[in-house]
Amino acid sequence: MVKRVLVLGSTGSVGTQTLDVLSALATSHRVVGLAARRSADLLSRQAHATRPEAVCLVDEAAASALDLPDGCARLHGADGLVELVERTRPDVVVCAVTGAAGLPSTLAAAETGAVVALANKESLVLAGHLVKRAVQRSGGTLVPVDSEHSAIAQCLAGEDRGGVRRLVLTASGGPFRGRTRAELREVTVAQALRHPSWEMGPRITIDSATLMNKALEVIEACHLFDVPQELVHVVVHPQSIVHSMVEFVDGAVIAQLSPPDMRLPIRYALGYPSRVPSGQPPVDFTRLPTLTFEQPDRETFPCLALGERAARAGGLAGTILNAANEITVEAFLSGRLPFLEIATLVGEALDRFPSTPDPDLPTILETDAAVRRHVASRLPQPTR
Repeated sequence: MVKRVLVLGSTGSVGTQTLDVLSALATSHRVVGLAARRSADLLSRQAHATRPEAVCLVDEAAASALDLPDGCARLHGADGLVELVERTRPDVVVCAVTGAAGLPSTLAAAETGAVVALANKESLVLAGHLVKRAVQRSGGTLVPVDSEHSAIAQCLAGEDRGGVRRLVLTASGGPFRGRTRAELREVTVAQALRHPSWEMGPRITIDSATLMNKALEVIEACHLFDVPQELVHVVVHPQSIVHSMVEFVDGAVIAQLSPPDMRLPIRYALGYPSRVPSGQPPVDFTRLPTLTFEQPDRETFPCLALGERAARAGGLAGTILNAANEITVEAFLSGRLPFLEIATLVGEALDRFPSTPDPDLPTILETDAAVRRHVASRLPQPTR
């Protein structure tokens, strides 16, 4: 049976790599839908290359510039994302929309009974309990695409979850590993965007530089694998070869290793529960670098501790953390906020807003908006 695949966020880093993987899987997978935020030109080219049944461009003003092949329906707006999920009846939905904006379409995908290949970690950070309930109701399957969580899922395959001692997430350390806080006071956007291991979009690259990406992944791991924050540990592994590990109560540790390439977890999710051949040559273990591990520096990079705090608190804490982070990262990228102030304002938001347990979707969305307004009001005003 040919799998029908819908790619949400097809013009981003994960989305374009997904289409690259799918280009070699034409006999087993078919692209039935694509969605992007505002990149009309690239989305048009992707549509002509894959011939989907429908596409959606969230930016309604840009949607008029779409040039689509015959028979391809045009949708637009945030509601169009949800309609696209319902209309294409996919077997696999790759959820790669960046940030909290991906939550509604992730929830819609979870309701279809499809395999939800989740690259949008924010959906679980904001509403992990709602996404999991939707998957359970529909009989679908949630397969993580983040390399760390894909690694843990692979390490846990066939294992008794009761035998888990801890989950160990690895972090590259980002471009500023080993720096002091004093050395980070004047870092530039260009410096923060130079990731040593991975090619990612600007938002996630800055999150890696602050270790907020790992903070969000701690919360994601708690939801995905139903464990408390105390069982999720983080170690810095600069070589990015070991993508994560699981330690069991008998002392055994199972790790997943591979070169740093997002195509592997993408391929794993697309083929789930089977593995899809990559066509790549075998790994030459004699040429791998020496593998090292170290403790993260939570004093220099306080975002990690803020994420662990939010994971322990649960409820709305993930929403507060993510909303504050998205606003501050945007401000840093635009030159309005110093690098170290990202963590400062995120911490203030966690202190200010209460973390209501088990929130419903309206409460999550209202809190998200309120936190964004508050943090935006705390940003330095642009000079005239």
